[in-house]
Amino acid sequence: MKNTLYVLFGLILLTGLYYPQNLSAKEYSGFFNFSYSEKEDKLIIEVDKLDTEFLYVSSLASGVGSNDLGLDRGRLAGKKIVKFIKAGNKLLLIQPNYGYRGESDNPDEKKAVDDAFATSVLWGFKIEKEENGKYFIDASDFFLQDVAGLAVSLKRMKEGNYKVDKSRSAFYLPNTKNFPKNSEIEVMLTFTGEPTGRYTRTVTPTPEAITVRQHHSFIELPDDNYKPRAYDPRVGFFHTSYMDYTTAFDENLTKRFINRHRLQKKNPNAKMSEAVEPIVYYVDRGMPEPIKSAVIEGASWWNQAFEAAGFKDAFIVKEMPEGADMLDIRYNVIQWVHRSTRGWSYGASVADPRTGEILKGHVTLGSLRIRQDFMIAQGLLSPYGKDKKAIEEAREMSLARIRQLAVHEVGHTLGLAHAYSSSAEGRTSVMDYPQPLVKIKDGKLDLSDAYDDKIGDWDKVFIDFGYREYKDEKSEEEGMENVIQGYLKKGMTFLSDATSAGGAHPHASQWDNGKNAYDELTRMMKVREIAISNFGENTIPEGAPYSNLENVLVPIYFYPRYQITASLKVVGGLDYRYALKGDGQMISEMVSQEEQEKAVDALLSVIKPESLQLPEELLQIMPPKAMGYYRSPNENIQTKTGPTFDPLSAAAQLSDMVISGLTDPERAQRLIEYHSRDSKLPGLNYVIDKMIAESWNKEIEDGYTGEIQKVVDNVVLTNLMKLAASDKASTEAKAMGWYKIQEIKDLAEGKYTSAKTPEAKAHYGYAVQQIEQFNLYPEKFKQITPKPVPQGAPIGMD
Repeated sequence: MKNTLYVLFGLILLTGLYYPQNLSAKEYSGFFNFSYSEKEDKLIIEVDKLDTEFLYVSSLASGVGSNDLGLDRGRLAGKKIVKFIKAGNKLLLIQPNYGYRGESDNPDEKKAVDDAFATSVLWGFKIEKEENGKYFIDASDFFLQDVAGLAVSLKRMKEGNYKVDKSRSAFYLPNTKNFPKNSEIEVMLTFTGEPTGRYTRTVTPTPEAITVRQHHSFIELPDDNYKPRAYDPRVGFFHTSYMDYTTAFDENLTKRFINRHRLQKKNPNAKMSEAVEPIVYYVDRGMPEPIKSAVIEGASWWNQAFEAAGFKDAFIVKEMPEGADMLDIRYNVIQWVHRSTRGWSYGASVADPRTGEILKGHVTLGSLRIRQDFMIAQGLLSPYGKDKKAIEEAREMSLARIRQLAVHEVGHTLGLAHAYSSSAEGRTSVMDYPQPLVKIKDGKLDLSDAYDDKIGDWDKVFIDFGYREYKDEKSEEEGMENVIQGYLKKGMTFLSDATSAGGAHPHASQWDNGKNAYDELTRMMKVREIAISNFGENTIPEGAPYSNLENVLVPIYFYPRYQITASLKVVGGLDYRYALKGDGQMISEMVSQEEQEKAVDALLSVIKPESLQLPEELLQIMPPKAMGYYRSPNENIQTKTGPTFDPLSAAAQLSDMVISGLTDPERAQRLIEYHSRDSKLPGLNYVIDKMIAESWNKEIEDGYTGEIQKVVDNVVLTNLMKLAASDKASTEAKAMGWYKIQEIKDLAEGKYTSAKTPEAKAHYGYAVQQIEQFNLYPEKFKQITPKPVPQGAPIGMD
């Protein structure tokens, strides 16, 4: 009898119906039941939903701490619709291909599409046990993989070849949880390798071993009651798109739907109604005061837009519940992320790939940005003198920026793209990148209106278009078009990222202000002049090293940098809209002669020696870095003078922003083309002549002013040589660049003979020699370029 029991017990073990380790395993009941055995270090998943699709989201739970690497705490790494299927003695986790669909009622047509495009099997799991239609699989290796792609990112950034060391990796149980509609598993991964870059060395205690946590979420897909809303480029939501191959051949193959949260009225017939379920955002408990209150206040502005769309108290912002996880799909979050250097903030989201329904908004605010904002205010006000109110003004400007930053990034998680023409229309959208609006009152700088304190009119258009509820499909289509026509009648425009990056639109730029860019540039130069005239001991607090003055000087010296970029877009610019056939919008028109010429004049005023030079009394109190303080390659002006501050390099860098922009190959070709189509418009010849008039045509004065003039001369010549030798430039632009270089050669030869000082003779003689060498061997020409400009973007940056 005893032997028979041993045999039976052995058979049970062999059939896998009894696991001794399960007696000590921790059970997690929820969406997918699973258990973790500490003794075996295994995580067993119970799969009871074969062939049922669900959402799989992966993320980085703890970060590396370097803005340059981009591996931040809370970074969303990927989202996929997946399902388990049984194949022989294993389960496969398969990802269907939702980029290509067949939405016909004919199953054969749908199958033809499914069979035409590949799917992806993400993992294969051996079936350890089957019981009552449920399958038990060991998912340990699946969860302990580098799903966030950290090793790939480090290799791409040339930081070294790293791989997961499983002996130093483990499940992280404090954040491993299970809920009825989502299962959350977190692991601690250690990556080992030989570091070859500088970023990992600066942020890890032992760069040969980088330990982070990665998070996996299995999430039930939402029900079918959400109705997708059609995308329209004139409003600018982020969108979900796919190709439907069962579409009629005379209709558009690509389907596009906007990304948005689900929001429904309790009373659909009421003009104003509470929501069935409001959109709630939760703020990181690790965010300090008064920043946390500012973020809650700023993000809450969106409720103004939802009220205008007919919803009462439908958007709520409050502190995260204690013990809740920022990566839990059930929470829209605004998290506070620390990095070793200042960096961008982000508004990301998890959306259903089938419909575009946003399931989770996930905002990341970089904690160092507010310090940069305060430093900008510090440089503008020099607040450490007798006026004690100035410190509070600087602090309030920083908090005003945080309010604006919070509402901006939350806007992205509501589905909204950037709206870069807002600044030219009177702050109509928080989705623009705002430059602080500094006013001049009685000869002093006033920061009281630096940032807006409310939602904009365009933001109400966004929310009205995307979230207003309609009774049926016809009224929805009519209502959305009425929203668009309403903003068009008010003269409002929408222009987003591609337009801003293109460098041709006069009203789509980042961090600019004003109805027209060039007038605001002129005004900003006056702001800068006042700030620099006040710059000195009162700019830094008592007890700070004098060498810290240089850190604060950088954002003030380069204060108009973004307005320069905006003004450059007027030159050779094209005003246009995202027009649709029949909507009555202006399609495109070249910027007028008057505007272009005013922009050129405003830009060239920046490179005048009196604009570029710094007061002697300021230069005398900016020594090399004090012991224990170091020059930053990104934040300080890079010098050619060793450890000392280099005002001539600063002048070269600022003037190069203007001249390199005016001689950009694409701008040069537009100037040529537009002038050929309308002879009244300034051509490339006009622009270069104006540049030469502000440089080589001028007489060189003695001293510091004269040295700055030489710097500007060399920047002009170097950029013309770049244009003439550029592979990106057209033949016509190259030819004009070459021709103007010869004019400079003639000028320099004449001035060389009449020059009265060795310094002037050296300047003109060397220019002639450089041009002669360039003419002989343009492909071998060694361009003398200024040092890189200190980082600027984003304001409050990065």
